Amino acid sequence: MNFPLEAFTAVSAANPWTYVVFGAVGFCFGYILEMAGFGDSRKLAAQFYFREMTVLKVMFTAIAVAMTLLFGAVGLGLLDFSQVWVNPTYLGSGVVGGLIMGVGFIIGGYCPTTSLASASTGKIDGMLFMLGGFVGALLFGETEAYFDHWYTNAGYYGRLTLDQVFGVPAPVLVPIIVAVALLAFWGGEHLEQVFGRKDPSHEPAWRKFGAVGLLAVAVGVLALGSPTLDERYQKLSFKRTEMLKQAEGKPQTVVHRYSADEMLAQRLVFVSPAEAYKARYLQAINPVYLDVRSEADYNLYHLVDSTNVPLSRLASIVPDLLSEPPANTVFITIANDEAAAVQAWKLLVASKVPNVYVLEGGINHWIKVFGAEDTPPIQPLANAGEDQLRYAFPAALGSRYKSCGPSPIEYEKLSFQARIVLQLKRDKSGGGCG
Repeated sequence: MNFPLEAFTAVSAANPWTYVVFGAVGFCFGYILEMAGFGDSRKLAAQFYFREMTVLKVMFTAIAVAMTLLFGAVGLGLLDFSQVWVNPTYLGSGVVGGLIMGVGFIIGGYCPTTSLASASTGKIDGMLFMLGGFVGALLFGETEAYFDHWYTNAGYYGRLTLDQVFGVPAPVLVPIIVAVALLAFWGGEHLEQVFGRKDPSHEPAWRKFGAVGLLAVAVGVLALGSPTLDERYQKLSFKRTEMLKQAEGKPQTVVHRYSADEMLAQRLVFVSPAEAYKARYLQAINPVYLDVRSEADYNLYHLVDSTNVPLSRLASIVPDLLSEPPANTVFITIANDEAAAVQAWKLLVASKVPNVYVLEGGINHWIKVFGAEDTPPIQPLANAGEDQLRYAFPAALGSRYKSCGPSPIEYEKLSFQARIVLQLKRDKSGGGCG
Protein backbone atom coordinates (compact mmCIF):
# COMPACT_ATOMS: atom_id res chain seq x y z
CA MET A 1 0.00 0.00 0.00
CA ASN A 2 1.27 3.46 -0.87
CA PHE A 3 1.13 6.33 1.61
CA PRO A 4 0.88 10.04 0.74
CA LEU A 5 2.79 12.45 2.89
CA GLU A 6 -0.21 13.37 5.04
CA ALA A 7 -1.02 9.71 5.69
CA PHE A 8 2.65 9.02 6.46
CA THR A 9 2.61 11.86 8.98
CA ALA A 10 -0.55 10.48 10.56
CA VAL A 11 1.05 7.04 10.92
CA SER A 12 4.12 8.64 12.47
CA ALA A 13 1.99 10.51 15.01
CA ALA A 14 0.18 7.30 15.92
CA ASN A 15 3.48 5.45 16.37
CA PRO A 16 6.10 7.68 18.05
CA TRP A 17 8.77 5.03 17.51
CA THR A 18 8.91 6.09 13.86
CA TYR A 19 10.55 9.32 15.01
CA VAL A 20 13.27 7.24 16.66
CA VAL A 21 13.84 5.56 13.31
CA PHE A 22 13.99 8.96 11.58
CA GLY A 23 16.49 10.19 14.13
CA ALA A 24 18.63 7.05 13.81
CA VAL A 25 18.70 7.30 10.02
CA GLY A 26 19.62 10.99 10.20
CA PHE A 27 22.37 10.32 12.74
CA CYS A 28 23.83 7.49 10.67
CA PHE A 29 23.73 9.60 7.52
CA GLY A 30 25.52 12.48 9.22
CA TYR A 31 28.04 10.10 10.79
CA ILE A 32 28.86 8.58 7.39
CA LEU A 33 29.31 12.04 5.87
CA GLU A 34 31.68 12.98 8.66
CA MET A 35 33.61 9.71 8.41
CA ALA A 36 33.99 10.24 4.65
CA GLY A 37 35.48 13.66 5.35
CA PHE A 38 32.52 15.56 3.98
CA GLY A 39 32.48 17.85 6.99
CA ASP A 40 35.77 19.43 5.89
CA SER A 41 35.38 22.16 3.25
CA ARG A 42 39.02 21.82 2.22
CA LYS A 43 38.52 18.16 1.34
CA LEU A 44 35.32 18.90 -0.55
CA ALA A 45 36.73 21.84 -2.53
CA ALA A 46 39.86 19.85 -3.42
CA GLN A 47 37.84 17.76 -5.89
CA PHE A 48 37.54 20.78 -8.19
CA TYR A 49 41.34 20.92 -8.33
CA PHE A 50 41.67 17.13 -8.84
CA ARG A 51 43.71 16.78 -5.65
CA GLU A 52 41.10 14.83 -3.63
CA MET A 53 38.42 12.81 -5.44
CA THR A 54 36.71 11.34 -2.36
CA VAL A 55 33.42 13.09 -3.16
CA LEU A 56 33.30 11.52 -6.63
CA LYS A 57 34.13 8.07 -5.29
CA VAL A 58 31.73 8.15 -2.34
CA MET A 59 28.77 9.57 -4.27
CA PHE A 60 29.28 7.34 -7.31
CA THR A 61 29.65 4.32 -5.02
CA ALA A 62 26.39 5.19 -3.30
CA ILE A 63 24.62 5.57 -6.67
CA ALA A 64 26.03 2.33 -8.11
CA VAL A 65 25.31 0.24 -5.00
CA ALA A 66 21.80 1.63 -4.50
CA MET A 67 20.97 1.18 -8.19
CA THR A 68 22.25 -2.42 -8.21
CA LEU A 69 20.32 -3.38 -5.08
CA LEU A 70 17.20 -1.56 -6.28
CA PHE A 71 16.96 -3.28 -9.64
CA GLY A 72 18.10 -6.55 -8.13
CA ALA A 73 15.04 -6.35 -5.87
CA VAL A 74 12.92 -5.48 -8.92
CA GLY A 75 14.23 -8.50 -10.79
CA LEU A 76 13.46 -10.77 -7.81
CA GLY A 77 9.92 -9.42 -7.64
CA LEU A 78 10.45 -7.83 -4.21
CA LEU A 79 9.97 -4.24 -5.36
CA ASP A 80 7.96 -2.39 -7.97
CA PHE A 81 10.07 0.44 -9.38
CA SER A 82 6.98 2.33 -10.56
CA GLN A 83 6.15 2.86 -6.86
CA VAL A 84 9.54 4.47 -6.13
CA TRP A 85 9.26 8.24 -6.17
CA VAL A 86 11.45 9.84 -8.84
CA ASN A 87 11.87 13.60 -8.67
CA PRO A 88 10.36 15.14 -11.83
CA THR A 89 12.84 16.51 -14.34
CA TYR A 90 12.93 20.28 -14.95
CA LEU A 91 15.86 20.50 -17.35
CA GLY A 92 16.05 24.28 -17.75
CA SER A 93 15.83 25.24 -14.08
CA GLY A 94 17.89 22.16 -13.17
CA VAL A 95 20.82 23.28 -15.33
CA VAL A 96 20.70 26.86 -14.06
CA GLY A 97 20.28 25.75 -10.44
CA GLY A 98 23.11 23.25 -10.82
CA LEU A 99 25.44 25.96 -12.11
CA ILE A 100 24.54 28.27 -9.21
CA MET A 101 25.01 25.49 -6.67
CA GLY A 102 28.27 24.39 -8.33
CA VAL A 103 29.76 27.88 -8.12
CA GLY A 104 28.64 28.13 -4.51
CA PHE A 105 30.20 24.73 -3.84
CA ILE A 106 33.55 25.87 -5.24
CA ILE A 107 33.52 29.17 -3.32
CA GLY A 108 32.18 27.89 0.00
CA GLY A 109 33.43 24.33 -0.07
CA TYR A 110 30.06 22.83 0.86
CA CYS A 111 26.76 21.74 -0.57
CA PRO A 112 23.64 22.17 1.61
CA THR A 113 23.74 18.74 3.26
CA THR A 114 27.48 18.70 3.96
CA SER A 115 27.21 22.16 5.51
CA LEU A 116 24.69 20.73 7.98
CA ALA A 117 27.07 17.89 8.82
CA SER A 118 29.92 20.37 9.27
CA ALA A 119 27.83 22.75 11.39
CA SER A 120 26.75 19.89 13.65
CA THR A 121 30.41 19.27 14.55
CA GLY A 122 30.95 22.92 15.47
CA LYS A 123 32.75 24.18 12.37
CA ILE A 124 32.14 27.90 11.95
CA ASP A 125 32.48 27.89 8.14
CA GLY A 126 29.79 25.17 7.97
CA MET A 127 27.48 27.29 10.14
CA LEU A 128 27.99 30.36 7.96
CA PHE A 129 27.41 28.37 4.77
CA MET A 130 24.23 26.90 6.25
CA LEU A 131 23.07 30.41 7.20
CA GLY A 132 23.74 31.55 3.64
CA GLY A 133 21.63 28.66 2.39
CA PHE A 134 18.72 29.80 4.54
CA VAL A 135 19.07 33.36 3.24
CA GLY A 136 19.18 32.07 -0.34
CA ALA A 137 16.07 29.95 0.23
CA LEU A 138 14.28 33.02 1.61
CA LEU A 139 15.26 35.14 -1.39
CA PHE A 140 14.20 32.41 -3.78
CA GLY A 141 10.82 32.07 -2.08
CA GLU A 142 10.23 35.83 -2.22
CA THR A 143 11.21 36.23 -5.89
CA GLU A 144 10.02 32.91 -7.38
CA ALA A 145 6.74 34.46 -8.58
CA TYR A 146 8.68 36.57 -11.10
CA PHE A 147 10.07 33.55 -12.95
CA ASP A 148 7.60 30.84 -11.94
CA HIS A 149 6.40 30.16 -15.50
CA TRP A 150 9.93 29.51 -16.75
CA TYR A 151 10.96 27.70 -13.58
CA THR A 152 8.14 25.14 -13.80
CA ASN A 153 7.87 24.79 -17.59
CA ALA A 154 11.35 25.08 -19.13
CA GLY A 155 12.33 21.57 -20.08
CA TYR A 156 9.73 19.80 -17.95
CA TYR A 157 9.79 16.04 -18.60
CA GLY A 158 8.01 14.69 -15.52
CA ARG A 159 9.20 11.31 -14.25
CA LEU A 160 12.19 10.66 -16.49
CA THR A 161 14.76 7.89 -16.00
CA LEU A 162 17.80 6.83 -18.03
CA ASP A 163 16.13 3.73 -19.45
CA GLN A 164 13.51 6.04 -21.00
CA VAL A 165 16.13 8.47 -22.29
CA PHE A 166 18.21 5.80 -24.03
CA GLY A 167 15.40 3.36 -24.81
CA VAL A 168 17.30 0.56 -23.06
CA PRO A 169 15.86 -1.73 -20.33
CA ALA A 170 17.02 -0.75 -16.83
CA PRO A 171 18.73 -4.13 -16.11
CA VAL A 172 20.95 -3.55 -19.17
CA LEU A 173 21.97 -0.11 -17.91
CA VAL A 174 22.94 -1.37 -14.42
CA PRO A 175 26.23 -3.13 -15.38
CA ILE A 176 27.03 -0.35 -17.86
CA ILE A 177 26.73 2.36 -15.20
CA VAL A 178 28.67 0.26 -12.69
CA ALA A 179 31.45 -0.18 -15.26
CA VAL A 180 31.46 3.58 -15.91
CA ALA A 181 31.67 4.19 -12.15
CA LEU A 182 34.65 1.85 -11.78
CA LEU A 183 36.35 3.56 -14.72
CA ALA A 184 35.69 6.94 -13.07
CA PHE A 185 37.26 5.64 -9.82
CA TRP A 186 40.34 4.50 -11.71
CA GLY A 187 40.62 7.85 -13.48
CA GLY A 188 40.02 9.77 -10.25
CA GLU A 189 42.82 7.95 -8.47
CA HIS A 190 45.22 8.75 -11.30
CA LEU A 191 44.21 12.41 -11.08
CA GLU A 192 44.92 12.32 -7.32
CA GLN A 193 48.38 10.92 -8.02
CA VAL A 194 49.15 13.63 -10.58
CA PHE A 195 47.63 16.70 -8.92
CA GLY A 196 47.49 15.65 -5.27
CA ARG A 197 50.72 13.63 -5.25
CA LYS A 198 48.83 10.81 -3.52
CA ASP A 199 50.70 7.56 -2.88
CA PRO A 200 48.64 4.66 -4.37
CA SER A 201 50.38 2.09 -2.15
CA HIS A 202 48.41 3.36 0.86
CA GLU A 203 45.06 2.35 -0.65
CA PRO A 204 43.51 -0.79 0.94
CA ALA A 205 43.58 -3.92 -1.25
CA TRP A 206 40.01 -4.94 -0.34
CA ARG A 207 38.61 -2.19 -2.55
CA LYS A 208 39.51 -4.20 -5.66
CA PHE A 209 37.53 -7.17 -4.39
CA GLY A 210 34.62 -4.86 -3.63
CA ALA A 211 34.71 -3.46 -7.17
CA VAL A 212 34.75 -6.95 -8.71
CA GLY A 213 31.90 -8.05 -6.42
CA LEU A 214 29.77 -5.04 -7.32
CA LEU A 215 30.29 -5.66 -11.04
CA ALA A 216 29.38 -9.33 -10.58
CA VAL A 217 26.14 -8.41 -8.81
CA ALA A 218 25.35 -5.89 -11.58
CA VAL A 219 25.78 -8.66 -14.18
CA GLY A 220 23.44 -10.78 -12.02
CA VAL A 221 20.84 -8.00 -12.21
CA LEU A 222 21.16 -8.13 -16.00
CA ALA A 223 20.55 -11.89 -15.91
CA LEU A 224 17.49 -11.47 -13.69
CA GLY A 225 15.91 -8.87 -15.95
CA SER A 226 12.63 -7.17 -15.05
CA PRO A 227 9.18 -8.75 -14.65
CA THR A 228 6.91 -8.29 -17.66
CA LEU A 229 3.63 -6.41 -17.50
CA ASP A 230 1.77 -9.73 -17.58
CA GLU A 231 3.82 -11.08 -14.64
CA ARG A 232 3.15 -7.90 -12.68
CA TYR A 233 -0.55 -8.10 -13.52
CA GLN A 234 -0.80 -11.67 -12.21
CA LYS A 235 0.73 -10.59 -8.86
CA LEU A 236 -1.61 -7.65 -8.33
CA SER A 237 -3.67 -7.53 -5.17
CA PHE A 238 -6.42 -5.01 -4.40
CA LYS A 239 -7.75 -4.26 -0.93
CA ARG A 240 -11.40 -3.24 -0.64
CA THR A 241 -13.08 -2.20 2.59
CA GLU A 242 -16.78 -3.03 2.75
CA MET A 243 -19.50 -2.41 5.34
CA LEU A 244 -21.71 -5.39 6.18
CA LYS A 245 -25.03 -4.94 7.99
CA GLN A 246 -25.45 -7.06 11.09
CA ALA A 247 -28.67 -8.37 12.56
CA GLU A 248 -28.01 -6.33 15.71
CA GLY A 249 -28.05 -3.18 13.60
CA LYS A 250 -24.39 -2.23 13.96
CA PRO A 251 -22.43 -2.44 10.66
CA GLN A 252 -19.22 -4.42 10.53
CA THR A 253 -16.18 -3.40 8.51
CA VAL A 254 -14.72 -6.21 6.43
CA VAL A 255 -11.53 -5.98 4.37
CA HIS A 256 -11.33 -8.18 1.28
CA ARG A 257 -8.39 -8.78 -1.01
CA TYR A 258 -8.97 -9.47 -4.68
CA SER A 259 -6.73 -10.39 -7.57
CA ALA A 260 -6.97 -8.25 -10.72
CA ASP A 261 -9.03 -10.91 -12.51
CA GLU A 262 -11.38 -11.14 -9.53
CA MET A 263 -11.87 -7.37 -9.62
CA LEU A 264 -12.94 -7.70 -13.26
CA ALA A 265 -15.07 -10.80 -12.72
CA GLN A 266 -17.00 -9.17 -9.88
CA ARG A 267 -17.16 -5.91 -11.87
CA LEU A 268 -15.71 -3.89 -9.00
CA VAL A 269 -13.78 -1.64 -11.40
CA PHE A 270 -16.69 -0.81 -13.70
CA VAL A 271 -18.27 2.58 -13.06
CA SER A 272 -21.72 3.30 -14.46
CA PRO A 273 -22.26 6.28 -16.78
CA ALA A 274 -24.11 7.95 -13.90
CA GLU A 275 -21.15 7.63 -11.52
CA ALA A 276 -18.65 8.65 -14.19
CA TYR A 277 -20.78 11.70 -15.02
CA LYS A 278 -21.31 12.75 -11.39
CA ALA A 279 -17.61 12.31 -10.57
CA ARG A 280 -17.05 15.52 -12.53
CA TYR A 281 -18.97 17.49 -9.87
CA LEU A 282 -17.44 15.91 -6.74
CA GLN A 283 -14.76 17.96 -5.01
CA ALA A 284 -13.20 14.80 -3.57
CA ILE A 285 -12.50 13.35 -7.03
CA ASN A 286 -10.52 14.65 -9.99
CA PRO A 287 -11.71 12.45 -12.90
CA VAL A 288 -9.55 12.00 -16.00
CA TYR A 289 -11.40 10.38 -18.91
CA LEU A 290 -9.03 8.35 -21.11
CA ASP A 291 -10.73 7.54 -24.40
CA VAL A 292 -8.75 4.63 -25.88
CA ARG A 293 -10.72 4.38 -29.14
CA SER A 294 -9.46 5.25 -32.60
CA GLU A 295 -9.19 8.90 -33.56
CA ALA A 296 -12.02 8.43 -36.09
CA ASP A 297 -14.47 7.17 -33.46
CA TYR A 298 -13.31 9.87 -31.03
CA ASN A 299 -14.01 12.57 -33.61
CA LEU A 300 -17.52 11.23 -34.18
CA TYR A 301 -18.48 11.41 -30.51
CA HIS A 302 -16.67 11.79 -27.20
CA LEU A 303 -17.26 13.00 -23.67
CA VAL A 304 -16.52 16.60 -22.74
CA ASP A 305 -12.94 16.99 -21.46
CA SER A 306 -12.00 13.41 -22.37
CA THR A 307 -8.52 12.76 -23.78
CA ASN A 308 -7.99 10.54 -26.79
CA VAL A 309 -5.13 8.09 -26.26
CA PRO A 310 -5.58 5.11 -28.62
CA LEU A 311 -4.80 1.79 -26.97
CA SER A 312 -1.71 1.34 -29.13
CA ARG A 313 -0.18 4.54 -27.65
CA LEU A 314 -1.35 4.17 -24.07
CA ALA A 315 1.89 2.62 -22.76
CA SER A 316 3.83 5.71 -23.89
CA ILE A 317 1.96 8.03 -21.51
CA VAL A 318 2.24 5.80 -18.42
CA PRO A 319 5.27 7.77 -17.09
CA ASP A 320 3.15 10.95 -17.25
CA LEU A 321 0.27 9.29 -15.41
CA LEU A 322 2.70 8.14 -12.71
CA SER A 323 4.40 11.52 -12.45
CA GLU A 324 2.51 14.16 -10.49
CA PRO A 325 -1.28 13.83 -10.73
CA PRO A 326 -3.24 15.07 -7.69
CA ALA A 327 -3.83 12.41 -5.04
CA ASN A 328 -7.57 12.38 -5.80
CA THR A 329 -7.15 11.75 -9.53
CA VAL A 330 -9.29 8.90 -10.91
CA PHE A 331 -8.61 7.54 -14.40
CA ILE A 332 -11.64 6.18 -16.29
CA THR A 333 -10.88 4.23 -19.46
CA ILE A 334 -13.45 4.50 -22.24
CA ALA A 335 -14.08 2.36 -25.32
CA ASN A 336 -17.10 1.78 -27.57
CA ASP A 337 -18.11 -1.19 -25.43
CA GLU A 338 -15.73 -2.57 -22.79
CA ALA A 339 -13.12 -4.78 -24.48
CA ALA A 340 -10.51 -2.13 -25.32
CA ALA A 341 -11.17 -0.25 -22.07
CA VAL A 342 -10.52 -3.44 -20.07
CA GLN A 343 -7.24 -3.98 -21.93
CA ALA A 344 -6.31 -0.40 -21.08
CA TRP A 345 -7.22 -1.01 -17.42
CA LYS A 346 -4.98 -4.09 -17.30
CA LEU A 347 -2.05 -2.18 -18.79
CA LEU A 348 -2.43 0.75 -16.40
CA VAL A 349 -2.89 -1.24 -13.20
CA ALA A 350 0.02 -3.54 -14.12
CA SER A 351 2.08 -0.35 -14.51
CA LYS A 352 0.86 0.64 -11.01
CA VAL A 353 -1.12 3.67 -12.09
CA PRO A 354 -3.48 4.25 -9.12
CA ASN A 355 -7.25 4.69 -9.16
CA VAL A 356 -8.09 3.25 -12.58
CA TYR A 357 -11.66 2.31 -13.56
CA VAL A 358 -13.59 1.28 -16.68
CA LEU A 359 -16.70 2.99 -18.05
CA GLU A 360 -19.41 0.36 -17.87
CA GLY A 361 -20.75 -0.42 -21.34
CA GLY A 362 -18.54 2.25 -22.90
CA ILE A 363 -19.75 5.00 -25.18
CA ASN A 364 -22.63 2.86 -26.44
CA HIS A 365 -24.08 2.58 -22.92
CA TRP A 366 -23.39 6.28 -22.25
CA ILE A 367 -25.44 7.31 -25.30
CA LYS A 368 -28.21 4.91 -24.27
CA VAL A 369 -28.43 6.62 -20.85
CA PHE A 370 -27.96 10.26 -21.86
CA GLY A 371 -28.49 10.54 -25.62
CA ALA A 372 -32.28 10.48 -26.03
CA GLU A 373 -32.55 14.23 -26.60
CA ASP A 374 -29.49 14.80 -28.76
CA THR A 375 -29.85 17.14 -31.73
CA PRO A 376 -29.30 16.11 -34.46
CA PRO A 377 -30.61 12.72 -33.29
CA ILE A 378 -28.22 9.78 -33.04
CA GLN A 379 -29.73 6.70 -34.68
CA PRO A 380 -29.01 3.14 -33.44
CA LEU A 381 -27.40 0.64 -35.82
CA ALA A 382 -28.73 -2.88 -36.19
CA ASN A 383 -25.52 -4.69 -37.15
CA ALA A 384 -22.58 -3.42 -35.11
CA GLY A 385 -19.63 -5.67 -34.29
CA GLU A 386 -17.96 -6.20 -30.92
CA ASP A 387 -16.55 -2.99 -29.41
CA GLN A 388 -17.86 -0.92 -32.32
CA LEU A 389 -20.15 2.09 -32.22
CA ARG A 390 -23.79 0.99 -32.30
CA TYR A 391 -25.03 4.37 -33.46
CA ALA A 392 -24.99 6.31 -36.71
CA PHE A 393 -23.91 9.94 -36.38
CA PRO A 394 -25.18 12.54 -38.86
CA ALA A 395 -21.95 14.50 -38.40
CA ALA A 396 -18.61 14.23 -36.61
CA LEU A 397 -19.46 16.73 -33.88
CA GLY A 398 -17.06 15.37 -31.26
CA SER A 399 -18.22 16.64 -27.86
CA ARG A 400 -20.88 19.05 -29.18
CA TYR A 401 -23.80 16.68 -28.67
CA LYS A 402 -25.90 17.47 -25.62
CA SER A 403 -25.22 14.07 -24.07
CA CYS A 404 -21.44 14.58 -24.16
CA GLY A 405 -21.76 16.83 -21.11
CA PRO A 406 -25.11 16.08 -19.44
CA SER A 407 -26.78 18.79 -17.40
CA PRO A 408 -26.14 18.32 -13.65
CA ILE A 409 -29.56 19.80 -12.92
CA GLU A 410 -31.46 17.57 -15.31
CA TYR A 411 -29.82 14.39 -13.97
CA GLU A 412 -29.45 15.49 -10.35
CA LYS A 413 -31.42 12.53 -8.97
CA LEU A 414 -29.76 9.89 -11.13
CA SER A 415 -28.83 7.01 -8.83
CA PHE A 416 -25.98 4.49 -9.09
CA GLN A 417 -23.99 1.96 -7.08
CA ALA A 418 -20.71 3.65 -6.15
CA ARG A 419 -17.57 1.81 -7.22
CA ILE A 420 -14.87 4.47 -6.99
CA VAL A 421 -12.64 4.09 -3.93
CA LEU A 422 -9.53 6.26 -3.81
CA GLN A 423 -6.25 4.46 -3.21
CA LEU A 424 -3.49 6.13 -1.24
CA LYS A 425 -0.44 7.12 -3.27
CA ARG A 426 3.27 6.81 -2.69
CA ASP A 427 5.14 9.33 -0.55
CA LYS A 428 7.38 11.87 -2.22
CA SER A 429 10.80 11.46 -0.71
CA GLY A 430 13.11 14.40 -1.17
CA GLY A 431 16.57 14.07 -2.64
CA GLY A 432 19.77 16.01 -2.35
CA CYS A 433 23.51 15.79 -2.41
CA GLY A 434 25.52 14.23 0.35
